[in-house]
Amino acid sequence: MGTTQTVRRKGHFWATDSKYAYLFLLPATVFLLVFMIYPILNVIIMSVYHTDKLGRFMHFNGFKNFADLFQKEDFLEVMLRSVYWTGLAVAVKTIFGLVLALLLNVEYKGRKILRALIIIPWASAVPISALLWRWVYHHEFGLLNHTLKSIGLSDPPVWLGTPISAFFSVIWVDIWIGIPFMTLVFLAGMQAIPQDLYEAAEVDGAGALQKFLYITLPGIRDVLLIATLLSTLWTFNDFNTIYIMTKGGPAGGTQILITYIYQNTFEWWKWNNGAVMAVITFIILSIIAWIYARFYFRKGE
Repeated sequence: MGTTQTVRRKGHFWATDSKYAYLFLLPATVFLLVFMIYPILNVIIMSVYHTDKLGRFMHFNGFKNFADLFQKEDFLEVMLRSVYWTGLAVAVKTIFGLVLALLLNVEYKGRKILRALIIIPWASAVPISALLWRWVYHHEFGLLNHTLKSIGLSDPPVWLGTPISAFFSVIWVDIWIGIPFMTLVFLAGMQAIPQDLYEAAEVDGAGALQKFLYITLPGIRDVLLIATLLSTLWTFNDFNTIYIMTKGGPAGGTQILITYIYQNTFEWWKWNNGAVMAVITFIILSIIAWIYARFYFRKGE
């Protein structure tokens, strides 16, 4: 009896319709295994091994690679700068995104044109935007300093020449690129809120601030959590903007974890350090995603 049921299950698993479904899924499965699962597993294994300059495994180190990395002062500085970079950029993008979404959610002439214009920074390729802003910040020929000179400032700053000014200059570019996404997502969430709620609030004498706090914010709560989560993940891993504009300089002033991983791995050939930092990045982002998930599903609980 058991053998008959096993045969039936096998036959059902490899039925005519199922057979074609599995065959169609096979290319995607192979692609995931070769280009995603295998590299991730290889990096995890590399993080606990000692490797040579060619990335070949030499001997097992265990967690010594992690301990050695956390003893380096420059790594701790990069970690702290990554937190500053992500926290400041996401906060500004969220606040400005909410403000712009509120402005675009009001009926007035030219609103459709503004909606189309605001998406341009996000729709443009990040490398193109980074190159554009690098020329804008150019000390001698950039548009920004040319404008400052034209209004009487004889000695404008070298925006990408010092660690602090370069950090804030580059973070502004990341914010400029990311604000349109936040704005459009928040706007979509606001337009999904029933207008009857606002009309009832007006009848009860609620002001604009009260309607925002008690209707708009609760209405876009889920959208707000998802958008900030995505923005956090993207900002923490924003390699293109920094590398194209400053390559982590000057003096490491714009170096964050993702660019430091690239530098250690592909410029200094320190495969162990790169693998360890990649694993640490994965753990950090997983914890952030878990925290957001707890907030997101708390409403259902």
